[in-house]
Amino acid sequence: MRLIIGGGGGAAAPAIYARSGSHPKPSCRYPPSQWCRSLEIAIECRVQKQCMELNAIRANQSVPPVSVTLYYESLCPACRAFISQQLFPTWTMLQDIMTVTLVPYGNAKELPSGNSPFTCQHGEPECRGNLIEACIIHLTGHSAFQIINCMESAVDVLNAAQPCLQLYTHSVSWSTVESCVKGDLGYQLMHANAAMTRALNPAHTHVPWVTFNGEYTDENEDKAMSSLFHLVCQLYKGVKPPACTGAAVRLNRGFC
Repeated sequence: MRLIIGGGGGAAAPAIYARSGSHPKPSCRYPPSQWCRSLEIAIECRVQKQCMELNAIRANQSVPPVSVTLYYESLCPACRAFISQQLFPTWTMLQDIMTVTLVPYGNAKELPSGNSPFTCQHGEPECRGNLIEACIIHLTGHSAFQIINCMESAVDVLNAAQPCLQLYTHSVSWSTVESCVKGDLGYQLMHANAAMTRALNPAHTHVPWVTFNGEYTDENEDKAMSSLFHLVCQLYKGVKPPACTGAAVRLNRGFC
């Protein structure tokens, strides 16, 4: 099915230190007052989560957040890079002004009959990965994005699924996920993802495929692939959180 996360808040500089014994030391080369100036500084200082949590300015609740929907495949290298290098770090810093919906399916095909109702671009392991992630998204709610990012950042996506689940949630067991993957629920979730992907207009031609507020444009794709963080700040119509004042950094792009 889908994951929708985010909405509400801003970002301010937190007073956070890395401690060695009883002597506090700054965790990076920037002073605390600068830690939430930009996504890059927050990542270097390892305070993305704290910058999001310790807000001095709340987002305007009357302004809707930027809705980001990612259509992807679990084993697509470009999708994995986009999730771990762009989408998750951006959401960590800007979840007060954005929501994220994950749709694992991508370039898969739904077959009319047979024991294997789906075929996937990167083979059967990817079909299993898509199923696992669809079930995790459905079962774990707000923790799902952390689990998915953990999996997609790992060397082996499938083998990382169980430890990533156990790391970020204690309310859903691995056996519950397996039951979803092997049962009717998993099929229903994948069928729904297939329907959502087929309904795209314009139709997707590659993955990752990203829509903003339900719409796809070549211009937004170009901006998203180079600096999603900067684009979300640009698209948000309310008062910009302090993190949005940082300079944009362009990243390399790729597709499957």
